Amino acid sequence: MLASNRPFKAKALGLAPSFGFGDRIGLASEGHAASLMKAGGAIQPIFAQQSIREMTRTQRTPEQVMSAAAAGMKAAGYDGPSGADADHLKTPADIELTAAAGFVFFTIDPSGEVDFEADSYTPQQIDDKFQSVADFAPWVKQYSGKEISISSGAKIKFDQAVCNKAAVKYAKAINLTISLARHIAKVSAQHKQDFEIELSVDETPQPTTLAEHYIIADQLRAAGVKIISLAPRFIGDFEKGIDYIGDVARYEKSLADHAAIAKELGPYKLSLHSGSDKLSIYPSLARATHGAFHVKTAGTSYLEALRVVALHDVPLFRRLIDFARERYDTDKATYHVSATVAGVPPQTAISNAKDLEHAYLGLWERTPAGKGMSDPGRQILHCTFGSTLTHKEFGPAVRGILEKHAGTYKEVLVTHFAKHLEALRKGM
Repeated sequence: MLASNRPFKAKALGLAPSFGFGDRIGLASEGHAASLMKAGGAIQPIFAQQSIREMTRTQRTPEQVMSAAAAGMKAAGYDGPSGADADHLKTPADIELTAAAGFVFFTIDPSGEVDFEADSYTPQQIDDKFQSVADFAPWVKQYSGKEISISSGAKIKFDQAVCNKAAVKYAKAINLTISLARHIAKVSAQHKQDFEIELSVDETPQPTTLAEHYIIADQLRAAGVKIISLAPRFIGDFEKGIDYIGDVARYEKSLADHAAIAKELGPYKLSLHSGSDKLSIYPSLARATHGAFHVKTAGTSYLEALRVVALHDVPLFRRLIDFARERYDTDKATYHVSATVAGVPPQTAISNAKDLEHAYLGLWERTPAGKGMSDPGRQILHCTFGSTLTHKEFGPAVRGILEKHAGTYKEVLVTHFAKHLEALRKGM
């Protein structure tokens, strides 16, 4: 697709605070744009945001994602800047496909080259496995034995064990990131368009340590790769569709340390993935980064779409719940969730429509201790979005409800995202 034929020209947003509104159906962008306009402030939007994985599951193309975002922006009367995020890119082909459609924000996902088990290896196992990655990590000698102080007051110690584990865990991922980043630059130059790069290393079982963050960012910088944002795996649990689970005070301390590294080795933004509904920690993110943040959401807009179904077609909502419960154990494989089907009653056990909506879509509430239980209903519906939207009956049915009740969908999205944006603004 030629640049002149694109529905809108996405822009690089730089270090401005930004928020990604993922739209898995293609009908949410008007509500997204309206919520941003209502909230006001300095947060910049990315309305066209979708991963290759999501496009595959929803059977959409990059061009369709861009066109839907453009239509929503126009309908809402939004004419400000907007980025376009090609999320979770793993191959050069993914980059070429999305760049051709006009995406300018490229999220590199090198998780296929990350050793997820590295944190559980014994010292001997680390030493043994290091031998197979040593050629990818000549930088180990550069850091080993050093101690670095950062502006947050933390000291990062790089002993041999720390460096070897970082190499086992991330050496191949760093090399892949550098290779993909260079390909992004090449392809973007061919299309004569700006670009910015985000690195995602958040999809790991254990948090990203300060030493690992420092090494990753420093090696990218040494290779001439400029990133606009980085998504570490923060401490605590960032499950889909619910608020943060963990010690908020401990999270805030860790966040300040990661923000210090981002400032000193960039500057670049810290990115919060699985950011949907994490309202309790939004102010901390904005405050610790001094506004240098990016938040990424997607599934929460799909859940609000199902809320429209619950409000206007209860029998259909009940059937969607039954289908989601059947698919959940299969579809949850690629997600970090703790919900079980047994954790929420079947729809047949809930007679009242409002109670049914609350059981499957009601937001999770924190306990006074700052710990909580996941809302299993939201997670069951969240993880099965692909199966639902590509179902020959349910996909068109959901879309039909949203098209018929577009005003309701816009209204619930504005209400929902106003809470997200306001929580971030509290920390700015």
